[in-house]
This record gives sequence, C-alpha cells and structure tokens, in this order.
Amino acid sequence: MKKLIVIPARYASTRFPGKPLQKIAGKTMLNRVADIAQEVIKKSPDTDFIISTEDDRIVEHAKELGVPVVKTSDTCKNGTHRAFETVENLAEKPELIVNLQGDAPFTPPHFVVALLECLERNPDAGVATVATQLTWEKLDMLRGQKELSPLSGTTVIINKHNQGIYFSKQIIPSIRKEAREEDFSPVFRHIGLYGYRYDALEQFFSWPEGDYEKLEALEQLRFIENDVPVYVEKVTYGNRPSMSGVDSPEDLRLAERLFLEFEDQPKGQ
Repeated sequence: MKKLIVIPARYASTRFPGKPLQKIAGKTMLNRVADIAQEVIKKSPDTDFIISTEDDRIVEHAKELGVPVVKTSDTCKNGTHRAFETVENLAEKPELIVNLQGDAPFTPPHFVVALLECLERNPDAGVATVATQLTWEKLDMLRGQKELSPLSGTTVIINKHNQGIYFSKQIIPSIRKEAREEDFSPVFRHIGLYGYRYDALEQFFSWPEGDYEKLEALEQLRFIENDVPVYVEKVTYGNRPSMSGVDSPEDLRLAERLFLEFEDQPKGQ
C-alpha cells in the first residue's frame, strides 16, 4: 500500500511570515518536520514524503536539505487543500495521505505511524486523526488557556467504534460532577494531524462547506456532516513536549526552550 506524507509549508503566513525557515535550536522548523517524516518512513513500509509550498525560498531550502519538494499554487486555502493539490498533480496517486503540517515540529513520529496503522487496520476508514486523553491537570490548563483565547484547542467525543461523534472549540463533554479519583478526565484533546484515503479526500472537496464546519471553523466536521466517520486513534505524548504548533514569534521562543530541554534529557528518556 503506497503512502505519502505531505508537509504543507506556507511562507506567506499572516501571523508569522516565513516561519518554516525560522530556526529552532539550530535547525529550521522545516528541517525538524522533515526529520519527523524521515523517522516515520523507517517504521512504515512503502511510505514517502514531500514538502509542498507556494514559495521559491522554501523550495530552495528543501533542496539544500536534500528532501523532496513541489511548488503548489498560492491560492490554497489551508494545508488540506495544499496536500490535495499536491497529490492531484502526481502521476501515481498514493492510497493513503497524511497531512503533516509544516509548523508542527513537536509531532511525535509515533503519532503518524499510529495514524497510518489506523487506516490500514480499518479498510472502511476514509479519514482518521489522533487525540490524547487529558489528565485533570491538563484539563485545568486547557480551561485556563481558553479564558485567554477561547478558540484555542479542540476537543472530541469518541464513540465505542473509535470514531469522532463531534469536534468542538468548546470543551466537551460538559462534566456535571467531577469525581477526580482517577488520573484522567473524560476529555480528549484533538491533535490536528490527519490521514486520508485518496478517494475520501477527493470527495471532501466535492462537498460544500458544512453548516457546523462554518460555525466551528473545523474542516473535519464536513466529513461527519456527510455521514463519513472520522476514526480517532488515541495516542500519548509520554515525556515529549506537547506543544501543538508554532504560530507566532512567542511560540518560537517557547519551542526553542522546549526542544533544548527535551534534547538535554538522558538518552532513552
């Protein structure tokens, strides 16, 4: 089964122009995300990766790194659109596509491997993503974060078939009585990493934007609104930093500190 990791890397970010070329602890963000893809390839047979960008500066940097790159249009609305355009222009279409965002250098490689394994294990799955169950401490941190930035962080309710019933920028489910005897809360935080079968991704762009998708600004809801289940693989970060992405110069400074702390850990940690 042919699998392709597409790394959308947009230079013209409104909030942080040129961020894929910014350095984090001595390596560019793009280099670090490409390293993630290369680690996945070691563990997942028949998998390749490619960087997809609208900008010649990123193309040149990818060539300097010796990694595959393709130039896509500057009209792509988001990373999913750029991933789809990338695959559409390939002579041979992969069966499975992973959208690994170019501003997510903290994505553990085992998340991507787990995502691919989920799609392979469930041949009826057109789309899959990952989520992590929050401890009560992490849930309290998310609540505090939302007081400052209400639209940060997405949560998901998962059914017994490991499919997402609903994704929201609100914290769901609401918990009437918080019995904190257990370490983990009932809340799962969604991680913005997606895997698709090619035909499901093609179908996605044939549908109009969904009503709940518009309200929440969450594209995965378009699948649910069209009766396509979104499989959710449950994952854990372990001792790895759980920063979701780098969206600002402030995030970059935090990312630098977290990477240095993680790389200073004894081998095997």
